[in-house]
Amino acid sequence: MPFARLATATTATCHIGLGLAAVARPGYINLGRDHDLGLAETRTVDALRARTHELLDAAYAQGVRYFDVARSYGRSEEFLAAWLKSNPGRNDVVIGSKWGYTYTADWTTTAEKHEVKDHSVQTYDRQRAETAELLGDRLDLYQIHSVTPDSPALTDKELHARLAEAAAQGTTIGFSTSGPTQADAIRAALDVTVDGAPLFRTVQSTYNALETSAAPALAEAHDAGLTVIVKEGMANGRLAAPHAPDALKAVAEETSLGCDAVALALVLRQPWVGVVLSGAATTSQLASNLHAAVVDLDDEQLARLGELVEEPQAYWQRRGQLPWH
Repeated sequence: MPFARLATATTATCHIGLGLAAVARPGYINLGRDHDLGLAETRTVDALRARTHELLDAAYAQGVRYFDVARSYGRSEEFLAAWLKSNPGRNDVVIGSKWGYTYTADWTTTAEKHEVKDHSVQTYDRQRAETAELLGDRLDLYQIHSVTPDSPALTDKELHARLAEAAAQGTTIGFSTSGPTQADAIRAALDVTVDGAPLFRTVQSTYNALETSAAPALAEAHDAGLTVIVKEGMANGRLAAPHAPDALKAVAEETSLGCDAVALALVLRQPWVGVVLSGAATTSQLASNLHAAVVDLDDEQLARLGELVEEPQAYWQRRGQLPWH
């Protein structure tokens, strides 16, 4: 399984990956983008390509070996493909992408809709071809983007056959989840089989200090042999300074590290986690995120941070209200 190559990484940061959702398109829901990326009109394709390559260089130099993109993340696959081409010796990186959303914002921050979801076989065929054109045989993992309990991707046998065919050709097949019913979606996906064998080998879900509801299902997925990838460990910037809750700021001050490092450390300490994604938009943010690997939290600090958990419905309602900066 190509994705298993990630386990061969030996650096201290091998369990932190870099996601390009925040830097490969001008609009996203992360807080602080005006500060991180400048005004919307300065976020040209060339500027964000250069920013993405700078982040990829910094991540690789600091031991990161997993990079996460998606068809709907603007030009993320294109930017990553160009970086891979200009660095032909970096064959130890592992690449994961996702299909199921189509980017529709046309490189603006003011589009009525920035992405459109469709889990049909037709969308899979189209987007798989688009991904293949850019990443070719460098693609290790292909995931269904944002599966929900009612997603047709969980019951479409024709789609399952297509995915199984890709798996037989060497591509690991996974899925990501989103929304307040992530746990239900994960458990439903664990039951999907083709010819008696589980279809999915990875799951990528939201888990952070504010949203922990998927934890039991993610533990079940891990026990079933899936690699668990955690996204949105920073809650789209809500757990980063200056937006972080007071309790997180206090613990961060006690550790002499950033709120982001503490927030990601909470995720890293979960025994079922395989990879935690950094969504850094600057190299300084990335460096701070990577300090998560050395954060040591005591029981009293963990108890204080545990009080930050929100009800899933409230968390996802607030996330849905974040503007596409």
